[in-house]
Order: sequence, then C-alpha cells, then structure tokens
Amino acid sequence: MLIASTALLLYAAGYAVLCAVSPFGPCRKCAGTGLRELRKRAKVCRRCHGQRRRLRLGRRVLNSGRRTHAAGTRPNPTTEKKGTPWH
Repeated sequence: MLIASTALLLYAAGYAVLCAVSPFGPCRKCAGTGLRELRKRAKVCRRCHGQRRRLRLGRRVLNSGRRTHAAGTRPNPTTEKKGTPWH
C-alpha cells in the first residue's frame, strides 16, 4: 500500500512539474498534425484550430484555481488613513 501511494504521489508531482514547464501538449484529436481527414478531405482540426497544441488538463485546473483564489481574496488594504476634510 505504501509503494502504491508513493508511486501515485510521484506521478502526480511529475505531472505538476510537466504542466509548469510545458503547459501545452499535442492535440489528442488530430495527434498534433493540425489536420483531420474526413471523407478523403483534409480539414483543420476543430479542437486545436490547426495550432497542433492544446492546454494540458492539469494547467487548466491550475489556472482555474488561481482565478478562483484571485476572485475570492481581498485587495491589499491601504495603511494610510485619510481624515475628514475639516480636520
């Protein structure tokens, strides 16, 4: 059980490093060619729009978490207190 847990943890850590270093991976639909062959015609892949690369799932999750955290935190408060104009 310990070996399986360690292997899973190492795999997850390796994937996190991969997503940080290389956030884009080859498109799975067109196998990184940018084209799809339909009825003997080559068309631009609809999934990657011919760019051959797509954002990895782990990077998409990381970006979503960052956006959620940024939306839920308060901006830095100012330490300077402004008095009323008549003082």
